[in-house]
Order: sequence, then C-alpha cells, then structure tokens
Amino acid sequence: MNYLVDTNVLIWMSMQSSRLSEEITGILESPDNTIWFSAISILEVAIKQSLKKADFNVDPSRLRVALIAEGYHELPVTGAHAVRVLDLPLIHRDPFDRLLVAQALCEDLIVMTADHAIADYPVQNLRV
Repeated sequence: MNYLVDTNVLIWMSMQSSRLSEEITGILESPDNTIWFSAISILEVAIKQSLKKADFNVDPSRLRVALIAEGYHELPVTGAHAVRVLDLPLIHRDPFDRLLVAQALCEDLIVMTADHAIADYPVQNLRV
C-alpha cells in the first residue's frame, strides 16, 4: 500500500509518540508499504515553528533528513497538485491539508491522518 502521512503524524513519528498505535507503527514499518511525506508538510513545520507554535517544536531540516534516512519517500509539490485543489469542496480551510488531499488524489495515495475533516473528502484515508 502507498500512504501519504500528514504533518501531525510526521511530527508524532519524529517524537516516537504514544499517539501512534501498534497498528499504525506496524504499517509504517512494514516493507510491504511505501510511506510518503509531502514537501508541503516540511513547509508547514517550518512556518509554524517560526511562529513558535507549541505543537511544531521540530526542526524541519532535521525532520526531513531523518524521514529520508528512515526510507520514507519525499513527494514534491507539482502544478498538477496545486490545480487539483480547485476541485475540492471547501470542507477544510487549512491550505496545507487541502494540498495534501489533492496530492493523495493525484498520486492515488492513502492519507494517514488524525484530522477528522480529511475523512470528509473523497480520498482514501486511514485514521490514526
């Protein structure tokens, strides 16, 4: 399976958070799965860290390097992803999450997320 991990889950992964169940950890560690993270998530962490948001106390550069070292795949943002946002209903007002949904739709990925609003989009998702 191919999963696109949302920003909050990426942060929890970096902190080895107890918020990640054994099932989710198993999916992330399984060689049968391909785990993707979006460049937009790294941007979101960078912006929110610069704004001193408490939940984003992660160095975006170190996070990216660590994800790549763990064998996760980085998904760049393309023009096709940006255009796909136009097709999405305005369920979620967060532009980062809307772009993640658009990427998942374009690339046929399952979004791994704890965000309830993402489940309202016509995208495959796995709730964390």
